[in-house]
Parts: sequence; structure tokens; C-alpha cells
Amino acid sequence: MPSLPSHTAAASTPPVGASLRGWLDHLQKSQRLSVIEPGTDLRYQVAAIANRLDGHAASLFQRPGGHAIPVISGLLSHRDWMAEAMGVAPAQVLARFQEASLNPIPWREVETPVCQEVVHREVDLNAQLPIPTHNEHDSGPYITAGLLISRNPRTGVQNVSIHRLQVSGANRLGALLLPRHTLAYFQETEQAGEDLEVAVVIGSDPLTLMASQAIVPIDHDELEIAGALHGESLRVAQCVTNRIRVPAEAEIVIEGRLLAHTREEEGPFGEFPQYYGERAERHVIEVDAITHRRAPMFHTIVGGGLEHLLLGGIPREATMLAHLRRSFPSVRDVHLAHGGVCRYHLYVQIDKRSEGEGKNVILGALGGHYDIKHVVVVDSDVNIHDPNEVEWAVATRFQADRDLVLIHDSQGSKLDPSTRDGIGSKMGFDATVPVDAPAMRFKRIRVPGEEDVDLTAISEPAGDDWQQRLMPSSQPR
Repeated sequence: MPSLPSHTAAASTPPVGASLRGWLDHLQKSQRLSVIEPGTDLRYQVAAIANRLDGHAASLFQRPGGHAIPVISGLLSHRDWMAEAMGVAPAQVLARFQEASLNPIPWREVETPVCQEVVHREVDLNAQLPIPTHNEHDSGPYITAGLLISRNPRTGVQNVSIHRLQVSGANRLGALLLPRHTLAYFQETEQAGEDLEVAVVIGSDPLTLMASQAIVPIDHDELEIAGALHGESLRVAQCVTNRIRVPAEAEIVIEGRLLAHTREEEGPFGEFPQYYGERAERHVIEVDAITHRRAPMFHTIVGGGLEHLLLGGIPREATMLAHLRRSFPSVRDVHLAHGGVCRYHLYVQIDKRSEGEGKNVILGALGGHYDIKHVVVVDSDVNIHDPNEVEWAVATRFQADRDLVLIHDSQGSKLDPSTRDGIGSKMGFDATVPVDAPAMRFKRIRVPGEEDVDLTAISEPAGDDWQQRLMPSSQPR
């Protein structure tokens, strides 16, 4: 992967994804923004239309359900769009994300942020915000694109992540907290009998949205990674009711507290594996205030759609690539396949140098993140971004008795319905060519000159006279 110039200094021209409204302008100019007529139903219809446009165009819903605040969706529903937002070529996305994660830029606090132009201390979530219901059996309206920002109670270092948030009352949200940094912070305050201050940011710029999904050690503030992606310090502001700092240019901010020793029913909800996360007793946020711009937009991510999958997948790829290269210099590229919901199926491309290397890479990958369920390792002549190529490598270079790695009773994703509460089996396929194989045994077929053919110069669509054109020109017709 090519190296990139440092972006730790202030960028002369900010990437197009540094501003949400600038990004929407960019999509509009390239005919990738669809404006939906007023009155779309917040229950299912917003999600239905967003899903139909998924990967082709972002959607902007005017007065959804009669609400004055518009809804936007599908901002990052294509891999190449993420590259555009960063201002790099598609092949450089993982390197750019790695660089930002390794070279964060501290944020800069401002006093008069646009995200606090309007302040509501009397809160009614469904009345004040256009919160959609997405899937058929969802338990109700959900905030799905909110960046939940929490703060280490000892150090003050923040964490940014996305959690599904069920509207459970006028000022109450049910939250699914998986075993990550937010939960670690909360467990510390709960042991002391205290609530954890939080903020939920809705409508952040694309680069900050991507940075929220960085997989970094605890006490690494993802807003500083966002700054590195911007090429300059991210402007933040302190919430009006707590000590959390939020992006100053955000559209909407919900301020509140994760309540100690409080659990309430949450779910079901349509999740990224494209099944429903079950109903259970989960954590609760009590909302203290809502702030927003004078004319805000509400961002929603449809559960299981491309935006949902890619937003979590690409930062994981960058993290996994760095993790594997530390131990295996032969690793060239990694890809979390769409068919594996951008979480469970990892393809790894290597320059194989010795026997057994493929199996070691499999073991390293399975240890890199508990979500990884199946790993396929292939040679450098296989395009891991083409599922047909990967399947071809498995079909022609893999033998189960020799090349299969199987591990039972390991930690996996709790959202994978085939596991036993997250405990299941993992599998690796070493689909690489043996080092000592005869030269012609695994040599791929190739037609010389095929890649140089210019079809536009030598061909045209057949017309009605195609049969006559087969006859020699000297033969009478």
C-alpha cells in the first residue's frame, strides 16, 4: 500500500467530508442526493426509501411525518464515497485511516457553537425530533446514527462510539452497551453509585462519523482522530448540562446521563447481521437537554444497510491490517466481505514465503477482534475485493484435511444468532499455493494482450444488418 504524506499539519484545503452540509453539496453536484417529497411516514417508509437508494444516492426527506426537521440517510453507503470524503484514492483509505489513528490532533474548544443555537431543557424526544422506526419488528423509534460520547470519570478522556438507542419515553433512551469502552467507564461510575455523563451527537460530518468507529485502546479520544482526518483541530464545545465536549458544528446534541443501577426492557431491533437483536433488560439514558442548530437535520442509519455495514467495516479493516502487519510482514491487504456483514468474514492477501504462514495469519486474525468468525487467506494474485476470486481460490487451492483451521468455544459476536450468547466456533481457510508446488500446477491462465484491447475503437453494437455484414464484400447480396 503506498505511503501517504503527513496530514498532521493544518490542511490547506479541508477534505470535502469535513463538513456535513459541504458533503451534501458534493453529493448533489454529482447527482447522488435524492430529495424526497414532504410527508414520508417516519414509521417504515423513510427506511424503505433509504434502502431502495442504498449505495446509489443519499436521501433527504422533507417534513417527514409532518415534522419540521428533515431526515437524511445514506451519507456513506459506498466504499468509494468514504475515499472521496477523506480526499484520497480508494486504495489509500486504510492507510489514511491508520495514519489518523496513529497521529491524533487534540481538539480546540469554542464558546459559541452552532450546535447550541437552540436549547430545550424541557424534553420530549418524539415531539422535538423526527425519529424513524426502521424494521418491521423494531420495538419503536430508534436513534441509530448518534455518536455517544462519554468521559472517563478519573482522567476526563472521552470515548466516542455508536450505540442503538431506543426511545422509551419523553426523556428516556434504552441503550445496548456491548463490552467496550463506554461500558467500562459506566461500570466504574456505577460502582461508586454515580451516573455517567453522556452526550448523543446526531448529524456530524462524515469524517467525524468515520473516526467514531476507530478501534483503538481505551482512553484514546476519537474526536482527536477526527481532527487528524480533517487535517486540523476539531472545534468542540462543552455541553450546557454536563462536562462532555461535542463537535461544535453538529446538527443536534442530546445531553444526559447513563443511570446507575437502572435497567429497562430494550429491543427487538434490526441489527447489522440482518436479524433482530432480542429484547432484554438494558442500560438507560435519562435526557437532560436537547440542543441544535436553528435549522437542523436528523441523520438516521437504516439497520443492516450499506451505510451501517461500511461505517463499521472500513475502520476495522484498517485496524486489522495494522495488527497483522506487526507480526506478519507478508500481509498485503485485508477485506471484511459484504457477504459477511462487514464484520464476520475476513479475507487476507499475503506474499507467502514459507509453509504454515497462512495458518499463522489465520490465528492472528481470529485473535485480532472477537467479531471475526471465518478467515480466508489467499496469495497476492487473488483480488480479495472480488468475492468470485476468493471463492475461486478456495475451490482450487484448498483441501479441508490439510488447510482447514477450526477452533471451538471461542468468544464471538453476541449479535450473531448462531452463537450461544456470543460463544461459538471459528474457522480459517488457507487457500494459498504450496511453496514447493511445480511452476505450472497453479499458474493462472492468461490471454496475451487482453488487457490492452480498446473495445470502443474496434467494436459497435450490432445493427439489423448483422447477418449481411458476415458476407464477403465481393459477393453479391
